[in-house]
Amino acid sequence: MYPSLTFDVARAAWIAATARELEGFAEANRAELDACDRACRFPRELYRELGARGYLAPMVPAEYGGLGGGVAEYAVISEEVGRHGLVSGQIASQGQRWLLDWGTPEQKDRWLAPLSSGEAVFSESISEKNAGSSFRNLTATAVRDGSDWVLTGSKTHVNLGPASDVTLFYAVAEEGLTSFLVDMTLPGISTQQTDPVGLRLIPTGDVVFDAVRVPASAILGVPGGGLETFLSTFNISRLGNASELIGLARRALELGLRYARTREVGDSMVTDFQGIQWMVSDAWQAVQAASLARDHAALWHHAGHDIAFETSVAKRLAIDAAEKASETSFSLTGGHGLYTDEPYHSILSDIKVLKVGGGSSEILRNYLARRILKDPGHEGLA
Repeated sequence: MYPSLTFDVARAAWIAATARELEGFAEANRAELDACDRACRFPRELYRELGARGYLAPMVPAEYGGLGGGVAEYAVISEEVGRHGLVSGQIASQGQRWLLDWGTPEQKDRWLAPLSSGEAVFSESISEKNAGSSFRNLTATAVRDGSDWVLTGSKTHVNLGPASDVTLFYAVAEEGLTSFLVDMTLPGISTQQTDPVGLRLIPTGDVVFDAVRVPASAILGVPGGGLETFLSTFNISRLGNASELIGLARRALELGLRYARTREVGDSMVTDFQGIQWMVSDAWQAVQAASLARDHAALWHHAGHDIAFETSVAKRLAIDAAEKASETSFSLTGGHGLYTDEPYHSILSDIKVLKVGGGSSEILRNYLARRILKDPGHEGLA
């Protein structure tokens, strides 16, 4: 597992131990995780326990309660979360990354440790009903009022919005797109949980800001610097997104094969048929290709390079691999996989949500095409 991410013996040992611990944690809490998934309920206590073990903060320095690792540790944890159906710390990692890259000392002191431990929950209030991937269509506003700012706008698709303690609110100010770290207990903020088809352990919600007054110290970065803050984090968080998809692909194949190896069809097992074997081979190859692309992106970042292109490739391949693996699992299980008390429908639904979140498949293909066409010789792309 993760052969190209094992830079040294110590990291290899950590990866093996992490995989074992997260698998055991998932098995011990399977009933609660499944119940929360069905009810679309955030398992806060399990989330806190993962935080206490350091798994919500792989890239946060130890002084703030994190593991003190890098993108390799982040990728491994994200994949194991997908593989075992655990509650994701992806949103927390994005918030921590924002704080590490752009936060003031005061912002870091207030939020990094509680976000790392799971005692505080982070959300990102970015998308609007008519503004998904295009910031130019945002209608949320930020208006100066003396030394304060007044924030107004409605956000949707906010993972953990109703459960969060702090949100990163993107709004248009006179200077341009600006991001604000906002305490969710402030007057004028209201939330309503929605009912997503997948990733139901980190439910989505609508978040409304009605003339919410915040101090200037709430700004993350500088006024007008919102696009820069957004891109700096999402080019890294796309690695976590790709890794969760790879984990879901592995889970689908592992569960499907576990059933198919014992399922008799006449005088044969399901896995004896050549058509099934070809599907398994193709799915496994797709997962391997996505894993290698993800590992390359992580190593590219470790070497200090920009990784926008590499993470886009990794996520595109991870989407394809996850969909192929999920489709194969339904062929392996037949009627057995068609019921809600089995995990296959939940895996498929999680894949559909991850396919859209953090850069949809179509947006990524457009971006990759522009980069490739701009540089036909592929110089500097990888």
